[in-house]
Amino acid sequence: MRSHNCGEVRVDHQGERVSLCGWVHRRRDHGGVIFLDLRDRTGLIQIVFNPDRADSFAVADACRNEFVVQVAGLVSSRPNGTDNPDMPTGAVEVLAYDINLLNKSATPPFQLDEHQSVGEDIRLKYRYIDLRRPEIAQKLVLRSKIATFIRNFLDSHGFVDIETPILTRATPEGARDYLVPSRNHEGHFFALPQSPQLFKQLLMVAGMDRYYQIAKCFRDEDLRADRQPEFTQIDIETSFMDENRIMELTEQMVVELFQQQLKVNLGQFPRMSYAQAMEQYGSDKPDLRIPLQLVSVEDLMQQVEFKVFSGPAKDPHGRVAALKVPGGSNLTRKQIDDYTKFVGTYGSRGLAYIKINDLSDMENGLQSPIVKFLPLNVRQQLVERLQAKEGDLIFFGADKVKVVNEALGALRCKLGQDLNLITCDWAPVWVIDFPMFETTSDGNITATHHPFTAPRCSIDELTTQPLQALSRAYDMVINGAELGGGSIRIHDSEMQARVFALLAIEKQEQQEKFGFLLDALKYGCPPHGGLAFGLDRLVMLMTHANSIREVIAFPKTQSATCAMIQAPGVVANSQLQELNIRLHTKATG
Repeated sequence: MRSHNCGEVRVDHQGERVSLCGWVHRRRDHGGVIFLDLRDRTGLIQIVFNPDRADSFAVADACRNEFVVQVAGLVSSRPNGTDNPDMPTGAVEVLAYDINLLNKSATPPFQLDEHQSVGEDIRLKYRYIDLRRPEIAQKLVLRSKIATFIRNFLDSHGFVDIETPILTRATPEGARDYLVPSRNHEGHFFALPQSPQLFKQLLMVAGMDRYYQIAKCFRDEDLRADRQPEFTQIDIETSFMDENRIMELTEQMVVELFQQQLKVNLGQFPRMSYAQAMEQYGSDKPDLRIPLQLVSVEDLMQQVEFKVFSGPAKDPHGRVAALKVPGGSNLTRKQIDDYTKFVGTYGSRGLAYIKINDLSDMENGLQSPIVKFLPLNVRQQLVERLQAKEGDLIFFGADKVKVVNEALGALRCKLGQDLNLITCDWAPVWVIDFPMFETTSDGNITATHHPFTAPRCSIDELTTQPLQALSRAYDMVINGAELGGGSIRIHDSEMQARVFALLAIEKQEQQEKFGFLLDALKYGCPPHGGLAFGLDRLVMLMTHANSIREVIAFPKTQSATCAMIQAPGVVANSQLQELNIRLHTKATG
C-alpha cells in the first residue's frame, strides 16, 4: 500500500512518485489549497491538494484529525521561504494526485499536540491514542534498538539466550509475590517470578557458562515513578568469572550502547565503596554530576551545648553531617523553610544552617539561630573542615544515621537541580563492597541484596560477625539511578545454608523453599555470578523520560491497574469454584 514511510522522504526523492499511508495529524485550508500533515511512526510530511484535482480535493477537504488515509503523489521541494527546518522532511512536500480514505476517526479524547493539558489517567485510558504521539513512539523505537543491541552484544560474547519459567514458586526475595492458584493442585499456588535468580544459578550448575535473558518479572509492591508491578529485566549470569571481569564486560556493553545510540562517551566507570558512598553522598546510588558532599562532624559536636547536635554525636547509631552549598547564603528564609519541609518527608525533624558572611569574624560573621551554641573553636574547625568561603551556606543533619543519610542525600540532589549545580550530562559509577546484612527496625538482620550473594569472608567469620561482613556485590549507577545490580553467588551448599540460618530461615524451611538449590550446589556447582539491568529504567534514563510509564507500551497506573482494559477485574464465581477459592468480603463500619 505504501512505497515509503512518511518520515523518510527527503530532497533526494524529488520528482519521484510515492505512495504514503498514515494518520492525518493536522488539516489546514490556505486560500483554496488544502494541506494535510500526514503522520506515521517515522514522522510527518506535508501533503498538498490543489482544487484542479476535484475528486482528491473533496476527499482531503472532508478529512479530519486522525483519519487514516493513503496518498499518492509527487515529491517536490517546498517553495522558497516555506521550508521547515524543525522537521526532517521540512524541505519537501508531496503534491497529491490521489487520496484513499481508509478509515474515519471519532473525535479523539485529546489532541496529540495538546497532551500536556490532559491528565495521565485519560492518556492511559486511551493509550493507543497516546502512543501515536511522536515523542512516545520514538521512545518505544529506541527501546527496541536497545534490546537488539544488547542481544547482539551478548551473543557476540558467547552468551546463550535461555527462557526460564514464568510459573514458579514463592520465595523470599524482598517483595510480595503475585500468586497464581493451581486448579489441578487444590490449595497450592504458583508465583510469578520476581527475577529468574534461582533458575539462572541452576543453569550455571548445568554447565551453560554464559546465560542471558530479557525477562518479564513481577513484584506486588507499592509503585513510584520508576517502578511497575511487571517490568523487564536484562538478566545475565556467568561461570568462571570474578566480579572484576563481570563489571568490565557489562561496563563495556553499556559504554558501547550509549556510544551507538546517543553518541555519548561515558568513559571508564570509577569504583566507590558502599561506605564511601553513604559517608559522602548519603546514598548507595550517588549522583556524581552534583559536586556537593556530606561531611561528618560528630567529633566537633559531642561537647557543644546544643543537644540537637550533641545527642546524635554521642550516639553510636547517630550521625551529625554538614552539607556546604557554595554561594548558598543568597537563599531566602522561605527557601530554607521549603528545604526544611522537604527533608521532613525523609524523617528529619529540622534543618539547621549557618550562613558564612565574614570569615575574619568568628564572633559575628556567621549568621544562624544555632551559632550561639557553638564555641568559637568549633566554628573555626567547621569552616576549615568544609573549606567554606564567604557567601557559602552550611546545612546540618543530626539524627540516626539512616535519617541523616536519607534526608541530606536527597537534599543534595534537590539543591543540585534547583541551583543548577550539575557539572556534566552523564556520571556513571560502580558501587562495591556492600555489607552482607543490615538490621531491620525490629533488630533482626536481612540480606542487603539477596540471600544468594557470596560474602568476602569465611563461614566462621561470617557467623561470628555477620554485620561486619562485606559481600561480593556491585551496582552500576548512572546519574543517581541504579541501572543494574549483581553479585558473585554462593556456590557452596554449606555457606548457603549458613546464610539462610543467619537470616532466621530454619533447616525445615530451608529444605521446603530452597532444598532444590542446596541439593544442586552439592553436584559440582562452579563459581558464578551475574548482574541484572532494568530495561525500563535504562530506556527511561537514555530518553530523559520523567516516568517509567513513558517507556512502556501499556503500563499500569500508580494504583497498579490498567486504565485501558480495566484490569484487574472481577471473575465469575464458576472460575473461582474451579480453583477452590471463596472470597471473603471485608467487614465495614
